[in-house]
Amino acid sequence: MAFLLLIEDDDAIRTGLEFALGRQGHRVVSAATGEDGLERLREQRPDLVVLDVMLPGIDGFEVCRRIRRNDSLPIILLTARSDDIDVVVGLESGADDYVVKPIQPRVLDARIRTVLRRSIPASDMVTLGNVVIDRSAMVVTKNGRELQLTPTELRLLLELSNRRGQALSRQQLLQLVWEHDYLGDSRLVDACVQRLRAKVEDVPSRPTLIRTVRGVGYRLDPPA
Repeated sequence: MAFLLLIEDDDAIRTGLEFALGRQGHRVVSAATGEDGLERLREQRPDLVVLDVMLPGIDGFEVCRRIRRNDSLPIILLTARSDDIDVVVGLESGADDYVVKPIQPRVLDARIRTVLRRSIPASDMVTLGNVVIDRSAMVVTKNGRELQLTPTELRLLLELSNRRGQALSRQQLLQLVWEHDYLGDSRLVDACVQRLRAKVEDVPSRPTLIRTVRGVGYRLDPPA
């Protein structure tokens, strides 16, 4: 069971999702606006935020950005169209995944459980130049300072580090990190790589650790 914060302005959708997610075993608190959602977040910390894009007042993108300034809390966006610019902007704002409306509660529940499972227990240290992954503590440091990675960013870094020097396609990464067993949206991968590079690379625009393999996907190259 997870403790969820649902931010959705449509009364019918919000009530329906509260009921459906409650039946799946989750505890849900909800808010109808972005401002109210952020206030709820200050009062109590959920395990995950389910966030609608179209909200009155501050929209879902801005809510996502404000959460990401200080927190690595998992976020799943609710968006109206899979091919919309909403998806790209949402992922670049820091969301971990998205679900397209009309929402099927079982699909949303599966995405929630997948995001919350994104940890890989292990007992070794991985050193990548000035970046060190402590796999037992699930902590990543750069130059001795802990990086604030979201669960998805951490899982992506771990999967790439497990296969150092190996080119992984976007579809492989979707399966490994997001557990999508179908031809999923490669924008999930690209946006997460972009956010991860901003944290682990010295010059994100000229990455030396997480390389793009043209026409394939990405490869982690350990420093010489």
